[in-house]
Parts: sequence; C-alpha cells; structure tokens
Amino acid sequence: MQQIKDTDLQKEHYILYIYTPMCGTCALARTMLDKIESVHRETIFYEMNASLNPNFMHENKIESVPCLLIKDENEVKEKVYAFHSIPNIYSYLMKYKPELFVNND
Repeated sequence: MQQIKDTDLQKEHYILYIYTPMCGTCALARTMLDKIESVHRETIFYEMNASLNPNFMHENKIESVPCLLIKDENEVKEKVYAFHSIPNIYSYLMKYKPELFVNND
C-alpha cells in the first residue's frame, strides 16, 4: 500500500483504505489488503490515516474506520465499512479493478 497524496486524490479511479493507527479492526482489514497485494505482486490500494485528514473525512462523509473508499469515473461509488473476508474484498476488485484478473501470459 502507498500513502495517498493530494495529486492522487485528483485521479478518476482509486481504491483508498482509510484507517486510524490504534484501531484493531483496521489492523485486521490491513492484513487482508496486504495479502491481496502480495498475491498480485503490485500496489492496489492507497492508504490514508483518518486522524491526519479531518477535512477529507468530513467532505466525503466517512462514517467510521476502517473504510475502503472506491472512486471510479471521478465519483465515489462505494464506501465499504465491513470488510468481512478476502473474498468479499475481491468482489469489489472484480467490479472496479477487473484488469487484475486478465491473464497476460
């Protein structure tokens, strides 16, 4: 995962993991996302510490952490608060990042 920058926030497409450092549920969610990235051997998710970005939290009406904010076609399409499982996260990736599942062999 890489820390999101202001320039990244202007992109049309991204998947942003929002967390706070002392949140146990956030740590569990991070583990799931890290496993997904290790399987694909690439950075898929941006990350943002909610505590350091109160304006973003307010502007995007983030209700709690962890949150997976999905921006597609320049608008927020989903805010996922319940990560449940890795297969659940994959259901969002198949919808919003289908290029991960194209075989390039």
